[in-house]
Amino acid sequence: MNTIDTHYDVVIVGAGVGGGAMANRLAKTGARVLMIERGNYLPREADNWSVKAVFHQRKYTTKETWRDKSGNSFTPSTFYYVGGNSKFFGAATVRFRVEDFEELQHEDGIAPAWPVSYHEFAPYYDEAERLMGTHGTAGADPIEPPRSGPMPYPAIGHEPEIEAVAEKLRGKGLRPFPLPIAIDRHDGGKCIRCPTCDGFACKLGAKNDAEIRLVGPALATGLVDLVLDTKVLRMLTDGSGRQVTGIEVEQAGATRVISGDLFITSAGAINSTAILLRSANEKHPRGLGNNTSDQLGRNYMAHNNTAMMAINPLRKNRVKFQKSMAINDFYLANAHRPWPMGNVQGLGKLQGGMLTANAKWIPEWLMDLFAERSVDWWIMSEDLPRPENRVTLDKDGTIRVNYTPNNLTSHNELVRHWTRIMRSIGYPIVITQRMDITVSMHQCGTARFGNDPATSVLDPYGKIWDVDNLYVVDASFLPSSTGFNPSLTIVAQAIRVAEHIANNVLKASTAA
Repeated sequence: MNTIDTHYDVVIVGAGVGGGAMANRLAKTGARVLMIERGNYLPREADNWSVKAVFHQRKYTTKETWRDKSGNSFTPSTFYYVGGNSKFFGAATVRFRVEDFEELQHEDGIAPAWPVSYHEFAPYYDEAERLMGTHGTAGADPIEPPRSGPMPYPAIGHEPEIEAVAEKLRGKGLRPFPLPIAIDRHDGGKCIRCPTCDGFACKLGAKNDAEIRLVGPALATGLVDLVLDTKVLRMLTDGSGRQVTGIEVEQAGATRVISGDLFITSAGAINSTAILLRSANEKHPRGLGNNTSDQLGRNYMAHNNTAMMAINPLRKNRVKFQKSMAINDFYLANAHRPWPMGNVQGLGKLQGGMLTANAKWIPEWLMDLFAERSVDWWIMSEDLPRPENRVTLDKDGTIRVNYTPNNLTSHNELVRHWTRIMRSIGYPIVITQRMDITVSMHQCGTARFGNDPATSVLDPYGKIWDVDNLYVVDASFLPSSTGFNPSLTIVAQAIRVAEHIANNVLKASTAA
Protein backbone atom coordinates (compact mmCIF):
# COMPACT_ATOMS: atom_id res chain seq x y z
CA MET A 1 0.00 0.00 0.00
CA ASN A 2 1.14 3.57 -0.56
CA THR A 3 -1.72 5.42 1.14
CA ILE A 4 -0.63 6.32 4.67
CA ASP A 5 -1.75 8.43 7.58
CA THR A 6 -0.06 11.71 8.42
CA HIS A 7 1.22 10.69 11.87
CA TYR A 8 2.17 7.40 13.57
CA ASP A 9 3.13 6.27 17.04
CA VAL A 10 6.10 4.37 15.60
CA VAL A 11 7.81 4.73 12.21
CA ILE A 12 10.13 1.90 11.11
CA VAL A 13 12.57 2.26 8.22
CA GLY A 14 13.10 -1.07 6.44
CA ALA A 15 11.03 -4.25 6.18
CA GLY A 16 13.79 -6.82 6.70
CA VAL A 17 14.42 -9.10 9.68
CA GLY A 18 15.03 -6.29 12.20
CA GLY A 19 12.21 -4.01 11.11
CA GLY A 20 9.88 -6.95 10.53
CA ALA A 21 10.46 -8.38 14.00
CA MET A 22 10.00 -4.94 15.55
CA ALA A 23 6.70 -4.36 13.74
CA ASN A 24 5.57 -7.86 14.63
CA ARG A 25 6.15 -7.26 18.34
CA LEU A 26 4.93 -3.65 18.55
CA ALA A 27 1.69 -4.53 16.76
CA LYS A 28 0.73 -6.40 19.93
CA THR A 29 0.85 -3.16 21.93
CA GLY A 30 -1.93 -1.48 19.97
CA ALA A 31 0.42 1.25 18.73
CA ARG A 32 -0.08 2.58 15.19
CA VAL A 33 3.01 1.51 13.30
CA LEU A 34 4.27 2.44 9.83
CA MET A 35 6.93 0.49 7.94
CA ILE A 36 8.73 2.29 5.11
CA GLU A 37 10.22 0.00 2.46
CA ARG A 38 12.53 1.24 -0.28
CA GLY A 39 11.51 -1.58 -2.62
CA ASN A 40 8.37 -3.57 -3.36
CA TYR A 41 7.29 -7.18 -3.02
CA LEU A 42 9.57 -9.57 -4.87
CA PRO A 43 7.45 -11.37 -7.47
CA ARG A 44 7.18 -15.14 -7.27
CA GLU A 45 8.17 -16.27 -10.72
CA ALA A 46 10.25 -18.83 -12.61
CA ASP A 47 13.31 -16.57 -12.58
CA ASN A 48 13.47 -16.88 -8.77
CA TRP A 49 15.14 -20.27 -9.38
CA SER A 50 17.10 -19.38 -12.51
CA VAL A 51 20.91 -19.40 -12.24
CA LYS A 52 21.10 -17.18 -15.31
CA ALA A 53 18.65 -14.60 -13.93
CA VAL A 54 19.95 -14.56 -10.34
CA PHE A 55 23.71 -14.90 -10.81
CA HIS A 56 24.51 -13.80 -14.36
CA GLN A 57 21.91 -11.13 -15.05
CA ARG A 58 21.65 -10.19 -11.32
CA LYS A 59 18.00 -9.52 -11.97
CA TYR A 60 17.05 -8.94 -8.33
CA THR A 61 20.17 -7.19 -7.03
CA THR A 62 20.11 -3.45 -6.54
CA LYS A 63 21.39 -1.48 -9.54
CA GLU A 64 22.91 1.27 -7.43
CA THR A 65 26.68 1.47 -7.01
CA TRP A 66 28.83 2.11 -3.97
CA ARG A 67 32.56 2.84 -3.82
CA ASP A 68 35.38 0.97 -2.11
CA LYS A 69 38.27 2.52 -0.17
CA SER A 70 40.09 3.36 -3.42
CA GLY A 71 37.07 5.06 -4.97
CA ASN A 72 36.31 2.20 -7.36
CA SER A 73 32.61 1.63 -8.01
CA PHE A 74 30.97 -1.72 -7.32
CA THR A 75 27.45 -3.10 -7.24
CA PRO A 76 26.75 -4.72 -3.87
CA SER A 77 24.87 -7.97 -3.44
CA THR A 78 22.04 -6.32 -1.54
CA PHE A 79 18.32 -6.55 -2.19
CA TYR A 80 15.59 -3.94 -1.74
CA TYR A 81 12.34 -5.85 -1.24
CA VAL A 82 9.86 -6.56 1.52
CA GLY A 83 11.90 -9.05 3.52
CA GLY A 84 15.19 -7.40 2.57
CA ASN A 85 18.26 -9.58 2.15
CA SER A 86 16.48 -12.46 3.86
CA LYS A 87 14.64 -13.11 0.59
CA PHE A 88 17.93 -14.56 -0.65
CA PHE A 89 19.50 -15.86 2.57
CA GLY A 90 20.28 -19.52 3.21
CA ALA A 91 17.83 -19.61 6.17
CA ALA A 92 20.52 -20.57 8.71
CA THR A 93 19.33 -19.35 12.12
CA VAL A 94 22.16 -19.95 14.59
CA ARG A 95 22.67 -18.63 18.10
CA PHE A 96 25.94 -16.93 18.95
CA ARG A 97 28.02 -18.69 21.61
CA VAL A 98 28.42 -17.67 25.25
CA GLU A 99 32.02 -16.73 24.39
CA ASP A 100 30.84 -14.43 21.58
CA PHE A 101 29.22 -12.14 24.15
CA GLU A 102 32.48 -11.95 26.11
CA GLU A 103 35.89 -10.52 25.20
CA LEU A 104 37.40 -13.14 22.91
CA GLN A 105 41.05 -13.31 21.87
CA HIS A 106 41.71 -14.01 18.20
CA GLU A 107 45.03 -14.40 16.45
CA ASP A 108 44.70 -10.94 14.90
CA GLY A 109 43.19 -9.11 17.86
CA ILE A 110 40.30 -9.01 20.29
CA ALA A 111 36.58 -9.23 19.69
CA PRO A 112 35.13 -6.91 22.35
CA ALA A 113 32.65 -7.89 25.04
CA TRP A 114 28.99 -7.01 24.57
CA PRO A 115 27.08 -4.82 27.05
CA VAL A 116 24.78 -7.81 27.71
CA SER A 117 25.60 -11.44 28.51
CA TYR A 118 24.42 -14.48 26.60
CA HIS A 119 22.28 -15.48 29.56
CA GLU A 120 20.43 -12.14 29.44
CA PHE A 121 19.98 -12.56 25.70
CA ALA A 122 18.97 -16.25 25.68
CA PRO A 123 15.18 -15.81 26.24
CA TYR A 124 15.03 -13.60 23.17
CA TYR A 125 16.79 -16.29 21.16
CA ASP A 126 14.03 -18.68 22.31
CA GLU A 127 11.38 -16.32 20.98
CA ALA A 128 13.33 -15.58 17.78
CA GLU A 129 13.56 -19.28 16.95
CA ARG A 130 9.80 -19.66 17.47
CA LEU A 131 9.10 -16.59 15.38
CA MET A 132 11.33 -17.77 12.51
CA GLY A 133 10.26 -21.42 12.70
CA THR A 134 13.72 -22.92 13.18
CA HIS A 135 14.36 -26.62 12.61
CA GLY A 136 17.19 -28.26 14.52
CA THR A 137 18.26 -30.61 17.29
CA ALA A 138 19.03 -29.12 20.69
CA GLY A 139 22.29 -30.40 22.16
CA ALA A 140 23.71 -31.76 18.90
CA ASP A 141 26.11 -28.85 18.42
CA PRO A 142 29.16 -29.67 20.58
CA ILE A 143 29.64 -26.04 21.63
CA GLU A 144 25.96 -25.06 21.77
CA PRO A 145 25.20 -22.46 24.46
CA PRO A 146 22.65 -23.23 27.20
CA ARG A 147 19.02 -23.15 26.12
CA SER A 148 15.69 -23.54 27.89
CA GLY A 149 14.29 -26.33 25.74
CA PRO A 150 14.14 -27.99 22.33
CA MET A 151 14.11 -26.14 19.05
CA PRO A 152 10.65 -25.32 17.68
CA TYR A 153 10.80 -28.03 15.00
CA PRO A 154 12.93 -31.16 14.53
CA ALA A 155 15.98 -31.15 12.27
CA ILE A 156 15.18 -31.63 8.60
CA GLY A 157 17.66 -34.52 8.34
CA HIS A 158 20.42 -35.22 5.83
CA GLU A 159 19.91 -36.75 2.42
CA PRO A 160 21.91 -39.99 1.90
CA GLU A 161 24.88 -38.34 0.22
CA ILE A 162 25.30 -35.84 3.06
CA GLU A 163 24.76 -38.46 5.76
CA ALA A 164 27.59 -40.45 4.16
CA VAL A 165 29.85 -37.39 4.39
CA ALA A 166 28.81 -36.88 8.02
CA GLU A 167 29.74 -40.47 8.83
CA LYS A 168 33.18 -40.03 7.27
CA LEU A 169 33.71 -36.83 9.27
CA ARG A 170 32.75 -38.64 12.46
CA GLY A 171 35.38 -41.23 11.56
CA LYS A 172 37.91 -38.38 11.59
CA GLY A 173 36.90 -37.47 15.14
CA LEU A 174 34.77 -34.49 14.09
CA ARG A 175 31.27 -33.75 15.38
CA PRO A 176 28.96 -32.64 12.56
CA PHE A 177 25.47 -31.59 13.63
CA PRO A 178 22.19 -30.51 11.97
CA LEU A 179 22.40 -26.85 10.92
CA PRO A 180 19.53 -24.87 12.51
CA ILE A 181 17.51 -23.68 9.55
CA ALA A 182 14.28 -21.73 9.04
CA ILE A 183 12.16 -23.31 6.32
CA ASP A 184 8.51 -24.36 6.11
CA ARG A 185 9.06 -28.10 6.36
CA HIS A 186 6.96 -29.18 9.36
CA ASP A 187 3.61 -31.02 9.09
CA GLY A 188 3.04 -30.73 5.36
CA GLY A 189 4.83 -27.41 4.92
CA LYS A 190 5.52 -25.88 1.54
CA CYS A 191 9.24 -26.75 1.32
CA ILE A 192 10.08 -29.39 -1.31
CA ARG A 193 13.84 -29.55 -0.47
CA CYS A 194 14.92 -28.09 -3.80
CA PRO A 195 18.52 -27.01 -4.66
CA THR A 196 17.48 -23.37 -5.16
CA CYS A 197 17.20 -22.05 -1.61
CA ASP A 198 20.59 -20.67 -0.59
CA GLY A 199 21.23 -17.58 -2.71
CA PHE A 200 17.83 -17.73 -4.42
CA ALA A 201 14.38 -16.44 -3.53
CA CYS A 202 11.67 -19.04 -2.95
CA LYS A 203 8.86 -18.90 -5.47
CA LEU A 204 6.81 -21.23 -3.23
CA GLY A 205 7.04 -19.01 -0.16
CA ALA A 206 8.58 -21.95 1.71
CA LYS A 207 11.62 -20.10 3.06
CA ASN A 208 10.95 -18.54 6.45
CA ASP A 209 12.22 -15.12 5.46
CA ALA A 210 11.24 -11.79 7.00
CA GLU A 211 8.32 -11.23 4.63
CA ILE A 212 6.75 -14.60 5.40
CA ARG A 213 7.36 -14.88 9.13
CA LEU A 214 7.54 -11.28 10.35
CA VAL A 215 6.09 -8.61 8.05
CA GLY A 216 3.07 -10.56 6.78
CA PRO A 217 1.79 -11.44 10.28
CA ALA A 218 2.38 -7.86 11.44
CA LEU A 219 0.28 -6.47 8.59
CA ALA A 220 -2.44 -9.02 9.32
CA THR A 221 -3.09 -7.34 12.69
CA GLY A 222 -4.47 -4.28 10.93
CA LEU A 223 -2.36 -2.06 13.18
CA VAL A 224 0.67 -1.84 10.88
CA ASP A 225 0.82 0.04 7.60
CA LEU A 226 3.43 -0.55 4.91
CA VAL A 227 4.47 2.00 2.31
CA LEU A 228 6.45 0.72 -0.69
CA ASP A 229 8.88 2.14 -3.25
CA THR A 230 9.77 4.89 -0.79
CA LYS A 231 13.37 5.89 -0.10
CA VAL A 232 14.22 7.54 3.20
CA LEU A 233 16.44 10.56 2.63
CA ARG A 234 17.01 11.89 6.14
CA MET A 235 15.58 12.35 9.59
CA LEU A 236 14.54 15.76 10.91
CA THR A 237 14.93 16.87 14.52
CA ASP A 238 13.49 19.63 16.65
CA GLY A 239 15.53 22.67 17.63
CA SER A 240 17.11 20.89 20.60
CA GLY A 241 18.37 18.05 18.43
CA ARG A 242 17.09 15.56 21.02
CA GLN A 243 13.85 14.59 19.26
CA VAL A 244 13.29 13.29 15.74
CA THR A 245 10.09 14.88 14.49
CA GLY A 246 9.82 13.40 11.03
CA ILE A 247 11.39 11.50 8.16
CA GLU A 248 11.91 13.05 4.75
CA VAL A 249 11.20 10.49 2.03
CA GLU A 250 11.26 10.34 -1.74
CA GLN A 251 8.28 8.72 -3.38
CA ALA A 252 7.52 8.69 -7.12
CA GLY A 253 9.97 11.53 -7.67
CA ALA A 254 8.46 13.79 -5.00
CA THR A 255 9.54 14.41 -1.42
CA ARG A 256 7.36 14.51 1.66
CA VAL A 257 7.73 14.30 5.42
CA ILE A 258 6.23 11.54 7.57
CA SER A 259 5.85 12.45 11.24
CA GLY A 260 5.77 10.24 14.31
CA ASP A 261 6.52 9.91 18.00
CA LEU A 262 9.13 7.13 17.89
CA PHE A 263 11.51 6.26 15.06
CA ILE A 264 13.41 3.07 14.29
CA THR A 265 15.87 2.50 11.47
CA SER A 266 16.45 -1.03 10.24
CA ALA A 267 17.74 -0.42 6.73
CA GLY A 268 20.89 -2.52 7.13
CA ALA A 269 24.23 -1.56 8.64
CA ILE A 270 25.32 0.37 5.56
CA ASN A 271 22.09 2.14 4.62
CA SER A 272 21.14 2.96 8.22
CA THR A 273 24.52 4.66 8.55
CA ALA A 274 23.94 6.55 5.30
CA ILE A 275 20.56 7.79 6.53
CA LEU A 276 22.00 8.96 9.85
CA LEU A 277 24.91 10.69 8.10
CA ARG A 278 22.54 12.44 5.67
CA SER A 279 20.57 13.67 8.68
CA ALA A 280 23.38 15.99 9.84
CA ASN A 281 22.15 19.36 11.05
CA GLU A 282 23.28 22.24 13.26
CA LYS A 283 22.93 20.17 16.46
CA HIS A 284 24.40 17.04 14.87
CA PRO A 285 27.02 18.27 12.40
CA ARG A 286 28.54 14.79 11.89
CA GLY A 287 25.23 12.95 11.60
CA LEU A 288 22.73 11.64 14.12
CA GLY A 289 24.37 9.55 16.83
CA ASN A 290 27.85 10.85 16.13
CA ASN A 291 28.26 13.82 18.46
CA THR A 292 29.96 12.12 21.38
CA SER A 293 31.70 9.05 20.01
CA ASP A 294 32.53 9.66 16.34
CA GLN A 295 31.77 5.95 15.98
CA LEU A 296 28.92 6.14 13.47
CA GLY A 297 29.89 4.15 10.38
CA ARG A 298 33.04 2.76 12.00
CA ASN A 299 33.83 -0.88 12.82
CA TYR A 300 32.16 -2.20 9.67
CA MET A 301 32.31 -6.01 9.45
CA ALA A 302 31.00 -8.56 6.96
CA HIS A 303 32.78 -11.86 7.87
CA ASN A 304 35.59 -13.67 6.08
CA ASN A 305 33.70 -16.02 3.75
CA THR A 306 34.92 -18.69 1.36
CA ALA A 307 32.81 -20.98 -0.85
CA MET A 308 34.31 -24.44 -1.47
CA MET A 309 33.59 -27.20 -3.96
CA ALA A 310 35.03 -30.56 -2.92
CA ILE A 311 34.90 -32.83 -5.96
CA ASN A 312 35.03 -36.59 -6.43
CA PRO A 313 35.33 -36.97 -10.21
CA LEU A 314 34.18 -40.59 -10.07
CA ARG A 315 30.93 -40.12 -8.14
CA LYS A 316 27.93 -37.88 -8.70
CA ASN A 317 26.34 -36.08 -5.76
CA ARG A 318 22.59 -36.45 -6.24
CA VAL A 319 21.62 -34.34 -3.24
CA LYS A 320 18.93 -31.72 -3.65
CA PHE A 321 18.85 -29.82 -0.35
CA GLN A 322 22.47 -29.80 0.77
CA LYS A 323 22.39 -27.10 3.47
CA SER A 324 21.66 -29.39 6.40
CA MET A 325 25.00 -29.85 8.21
CA ALA A 326 27.46 -27.72 10.15
CA ILE A 327 30.78 -28.28 11.93
CA ASN A 328 31.88 -26.20 14.92
CA ASP A 329 34.95 -28.17 16.01
CA PHE A 330 37.16 -25.26 14.94
CA TYR A 331 34.93 -22.37 16.02
CA LEU A 332 36.80 -21.68 19.26
CA ALA A 333 40.39 -22.48 20.24
CA ASN A 334 40.85 -26.11 19.31
CA ALA A 335 43.31 -29.01 19.11
CA HIS A 336 44.46 -27.93 15.66
CA ARG A 337 45.10 -24.29 16.52
CA PRO A 338 45.00 -22.23 19.75
CA TRP A 339 42.82 -19.54 18.16
CA PRO A 340 39.19 -19.43 17.03
CA MET A 341 39.00 -20.34 13.34
CA GLY A 342 35.36 -20.35 12.34
CA ASN A 343 32.29 -22.28 11.29
CA VAL A 344 31.86 -24.70 8.37
CA GLN A 345 28.36 -25.32 7.04
CA GLY A 346 26.81 -26.94 4.02
CA LEU A 347 26.24 -24.60 1.12
CA GLY A 348 23.12 -24.79 -1.00
CA LYS A 349 23.91 -27.13 -3.90
CA LEU A 350 26.17 -25.30 -6.34
CA GLN A 351 25.32 -25.39 -10.02
CA GLY A 352 27.92 -24.79 -12.70
CA GLY A 353 26.64 -21.43 -13.82
CA MET A 354 26.68 -20.06 -10.29
CA LEU A 355 30.48 -20.05 -10.12
CA THR A 356 31.14 -19.07 -13.72
CA ALA A 357 29.15 -15.88 -13.10
CA ASN A 358 32.25 -14.59 -11.26
CA ALA A 359 34.90 -16.79 -12.90
CA LYS A 360 34.16 -16.42 -16.58
CA TRP A 361 37.52 -17.92 -17.58
CA ILE A 362 36.34 -21.37 -16.46
CA PRO A 363 34.35 -23.18 -19.19
CA GLU A 364 30.77 -23.65 -18.08
CA TRP A 365 30.67 -27.25 -19.27
CA LEU A 366 33.58 -28.07 -16.95
CA MET A 367 31.95 -26.39 -13.98
CA ASP A 368 28.74 -28.28 -14.73
CA LEU A 369 30.69 -31.55 -14.52
CA PHE A 370 32.35 -30.46 -11.28
CA ALA A 371 29.07 -29.29 -9.73
CA GLU A 372 27.44 -32.67 -10.43
CA ARG A 373 30.22 -34.34 -8.45
CA SER A 374 30.85 -31.87 -5.63
CA VAL A 375 29.97 -31.44 -1.99
CA ASP A 376 29.80 -27.72 -1.31
CA TRP A 377 30.70 -25.74 1.80
CA TRP A 378 30.49 -22.23 3.21
CA ILE A 379 33.48 -21.45 5.45
CA MET A 380 32.93 -18.43 7.67
CA SER A 381 35.31 -16.76 10.10
CA GLU A 382 35.06 -13.71 12.28
CA ASP A 383 36.44 -10.40 11.11
CA LEU A 384 37.26 -7.94 13.87
CA PRO A 385 35.96 -4.40 14.42
CA ARG A 386 38.45 -1.82 13.20
CA PRO A 387 37.62 1.91 13.40
CA GLU A 388 39.25 2.51 10.01
CA ASN A 389 36.84 0.03 8.40
CA ARG A 390 34.18 2.63 7.93
CA VAL A 391 31.06 3.50 5.97
CA THR A 392 30.99 7.15 4.85
CA LEU A 393 29.32 9.35 2.23
CA ASP A 394 31.25 10.94 -0.60
CA LYS A 395 30.55 14.56 -1.52
CA ASP A 396 28.14 13.46 -4.24
CA GLY A 397 26.19 11.37 -1.71
CA THR A 398 27.51 8.00 -2.88
CA ILE A 399 28.10 5.41 -0.16
CA ARG A 400 31.76 4.53 0.36
CA VAL A 401 32.72 1.30 2.13
CA ASN A 402 36.28 1.75 3.38
CA TYR A 403 37.08 -1.88 4.20
CA THR A 404 40.27 -3.92 4.53
CA PRO A 405 39.77 -7.57 5.60
CA ASN A 406 41.46 -8.70 8.82
CA ASN A 407 41.90 -11.87 10.88
CA LEU A 408 42.63 -13.72 7.64
CA THR A 409 45.39 -15.96 8.99
CA SER A 410 42.91 -18.05 10.96
CA HIS A 411 40.39 -18.04 8.13
CA ASN A 412 42.94 -19.13 5.55
CA GLU A 413 44.16 -21.91 7.84
CA LEU A 414 40.57 -23.13 8.29
CA VAL A 415 40.17 -23.24 4.50
CA ARG A 416 43.45 -25.17 4.14
CA HIS A 417 42.58 -27.56 6.95
CA TRP A 418 39.10 -28.23 5.57
CA THR A 419 40.67 -28.84 2.15
CA ARG A 420 42.92 -31.50 3.71
CA ILE A 421 39.94 -33.10 5.43
CA MET A 422 37.94 -33.19 2.21
CA ARG A 423 40.79 -34.83 0.34
CA SER A 424 41.23 -37.37 3.12
CA ILE A 425 37.59 -38.53 2.81
CA GLY A 426 37.63 -38.95 -0.95
CA TYR A 427 37.35 -35.53 -2.63
CA PRO A 428 40.73 -34.94 -4.31
CA ILE A 429 39.78 -31.82 -6.30
CA VAL A 430 39.01 -28.73 -4.25
CA ILE A 431 38.04 -25.32 -5.68
CA THR A 432 37.64 -22.30 -3.41
CA GLN A 433 36.45 -18.76 -3.94
CA ARG A 434 36.78 -16.12 -1.21
CA MET A 435 34.03 -13.53 -1.17
CA ASP A 436 34.96 -9.90 -1.76
CA ILE A 437 33.55 -6.52 -0.75
CA THR A 438 30.54 -6.90 -3.05
CA VAL A 439 29.16 -9.65 -0.79
CA SER A 440 27.42 -7.53 1.82
CA MET A 441 24.78 -9.97 3.06
CA HIS A 442 26.35 -10.12 6.55
CA GLN A 443 27.06 -6.39 6.90
CA CYS A 444 27.20 -5.33 10.54
CA GLY A 445 28.81 -3.19 13.21
CA THR A 446 28.49 0.43 12.05
CA ALA A 447 26.49 1.67 15.07
CA ARG A 448 27.47 -0.68 17.85
CA PHE A 449 25.70 -0.72 21.20
CA GLY A 450 27.48 -0.37 24.51
CA ASN A 451 27.48 1.03 28.02
CA ASP A 452 29.61 4.10 27.26
CA PRO A 453 28.43 6.89 24.92
CA ALA A 454 32.07 7.79 24.28
CA THR A 455 32.74 4.44 22.57
CA SER A 456 29.35 3.39 21.19
CA VAL A 457 26.54 4.84 19.09
CA LEU A 458 23.66 3.04 20.82
CA ASP A 459 22.78 2.31 24.42
CA PRO A 460 22.19 -1.34 25.48
CA TYR A 461 18.60 -1.17 24.20
CA GLY A 462 19.51 0.15 20.78
CA LYS A 463 18.61 3.83 21.36
CA ILE A 464 20.96 6.41 19.91
CA TRP A 465 22.70 8.05 22.86
CA ASP A 466 22.39 11.55 21.41
CA VAL A 467 18.67 11.35 20.51
CA ASP A 468 15.75 10.47 22.79
CA ASN A 469 13.34 8.77 20.37
CA LEU A 470 15.52 7.07 17.74
CA TYR A 471 16.52 3.37 17.75
CA VAL A 472 18.54 1.12 15.42
CA VAL A 473 17.60 -2.57 15.22
CA ASP A 474 19.48 -4.01 12.25
CA ALA A 475 22.96 -5.59 12.41
CA SER A 476 24.51 -2.15 12.92
CA PHE A 477 24.30 -2.80 16.67
CA LEU A 478 26.73 -5.77 16.70
CA PRO A 479 29.97 -4.98 18.59
CA SER A 480 31.55 -8.07 17.01
CA SER A 481 30.64 -10.10 13.96
CA THR A 482 31.20 -13.56 15.52
CA GLY A 483 31.51 -16.43 13.05
CA PHE A 484 27.83 -17.10 12.45
CA ASN A 485 24.99 -15.89 10.27
CA PRO A 486 23.53 -12.80 12.01
CA SER A 487 19.81 -13.12 11.14
CA LEU A 488 18.59 -14.86 14.31
CA THR A 489 20.53 -12.46 16.52
CA ILE A 490 19.04 -9.44 14.72
CA VAL A 491 15.55 -10.84 15.32
CA ALA A 492 16.34 -11.57 18.98
CA GLN A 493 17.66 -8.05 19.56
CA ALA A 494 14.61 -6.53 17.82
CA ILE A 495 12.33 -8.53 20.13
CA ARG A 496 14.38 -7.40 23.13
CA VAL A 497 14.24 -3.74 22.08
CA ALA A 498 10.52 -3.98 21.28
CA GLU A 499 9.85 -5.36 24.76
CA HIS A 500 11.78 -2.46 26.26
CA ILE A 501 9.87 0.06 24.15
CA ALA A 502 6.52 -1.51 24.98
CA ASN A 503 7.20 -1.61 28.73
CA ASN A 504 9.09 1.64 29.21
CA VAL A 505 8.49 4.02 26.31
CA LEU A 506 4.99 3.50 24.93
CA LYS A 507 3.48 3.01 28.39
CA ALA A 508 5.18 6.15 29.63
CA SER A 509 3.90 8.20 26.68
CA THR A 510 0.40 6.84 27.19
CA ALA A 511 0.50 7.70 30.88
CA ALA A 512 1.72 11.20 30.10
